[in-house]
Amino acid sequence: MRNVLKTTVVTATAAGLALTLAACGSDSSTGGASADPNKALTVVASPTPHAQILQYVKDNLAASAGLKLDIKVVNDYVTPNTSVQDGSADANYFQHVPYLEEFNKKNGTNVVSVETVHLEPLGLYSKKVKAVTELADGAQVALPNDATNEGRALKLLADNNVITLKSGAGVTASVQDIASNPKNLKFKELEAAQLPRALPDVDAAVINGNYALEANLKPATDALILEKAEGNPYANILAVKKGNESDPRVKKLAELLHSDQVKKYIQDTFQGSVIPAF
Repeated sequence: MRNVLKTTVVTATAAGLALTLAACGSDSSTGGASADPNKALTVVASPTPHAQILQYVKDNLAASAGLKLDIKVVNDYVTPNTSVQDGSADANYFQHVPYLEEFNKKNGTNVVSVETVHLEPLGLYSKKVKAVTELADGAQVALPNDATNEGRALKLLADNNVITLKSGAGVTASVQDIASNPKNLKFKELEAAQLPRALPDVDAAVINGNYALEANLKPATDALILEKAEGNPYANILAVKKGNESDPRVKKLAELLHSDQVKKYIQDTFQGSVIPAF
């Protein structure tokens, strides 16, 4: 099991955005129940589906609920948590609890979950084969390189009898935890956001649901194998810095994200590729 969370250097674009957030975000000292309910809530989110769902809330539900919402879109898995930690953003919406726990542990951050919102099933995709059984001996398979998502990807392969994992391999399993690999697959670890672009160059890739959607892949129909929703711990969450859970704006957003309108929007828009988790 890997002991170090793998992170990539944040791109210049993401770094620039972090500076923008610092300039326009809220002061973390004004969080919690004492936060000004009339001030816009700044939420950092991945583009798809997180920012889309937030935009639906902003366009259709927020005003009538008395919530001002400022959505900041980023493409990496580091900036959202560091922005919440340093107070340049109030909340983020991009991750699941296993990733958050590992991030906090390795980076000394203090970000906590408020509510689960949706699940994006992780899937194995290929431009070269039509079924997982068609993967040739020695085929190259790309995996996300952050600790929890790599472990999640390996579990997907193990659950579908592509590989087996050592007993006790948990959510942060790595390729070193593979017990048997009948097809001698070669694993290439890449930043999650790079996986769709790498797909033509490998035999298959395990891709996070949000990045699959951004690449016009439809998890419900295009994935060779796909995670099941039942009992899945990887539902994506709304998160804040510890102590800010009682911010009335955060509580209001969590309530709207759990509304019947948002559930219907997710179901109608993503057709099973994104699943409400409430």
